[in-house]
Amino acid sequence: MTSRLQVELKQTKPFPSRASEATLGLLRTAAIIEHAQQEALRPFGITGTQYNVLRILRGAGDAGLCGREVGERMITRVPDIPRLLERMEEAGLINRTRDSDDRRHVIARITAAGLRVIDDVAPVLDALERRFFGDVAPELVDGLIDALDEVRAR
Repeated sequence: MTSRLQVELKQTKPFPSRASEATLGLLRTAAIIEHAQQEALRPFGITGTQYNVLRILRGAGDAGLCGREVGERMITRVPDIPRLLERMEEAGLINRTRDSDDRRHVIARITAAGLRVIDDVAPVLDALERRFFGDVAPELVDGLIDALDEVRAR
């Protein structure tokens, strides 16, 4: 039987294994969702990576985080966190200050403008999540979460 993924990828031969099909299906799905998210964020002038940083810094509260800590919490690893934070500071979304205890560390904090962007973006991303998962049975969503947790743990 031909799978939906085989049809989407115009693949005539079966996948070598279910694991191979699962891997390609995961990558394809992630790319589709990421593209939709990037398109949804474009009118707000931010990227998915910048949104991730804003979300992380909002969660950190007034204490903020150093760049290394932001990098450790990112969904997708970014090689040049200092440059990313610099661009976000130039846009007024975050501010950065030297740590008074360790001058080598620069602490990033979300600004009021950054919080407004998160608030403005929230309904758009909620609608996007509903578009992708709204008609999927909750048990399937739970199973997907569990399966992804298992894969990431390896």
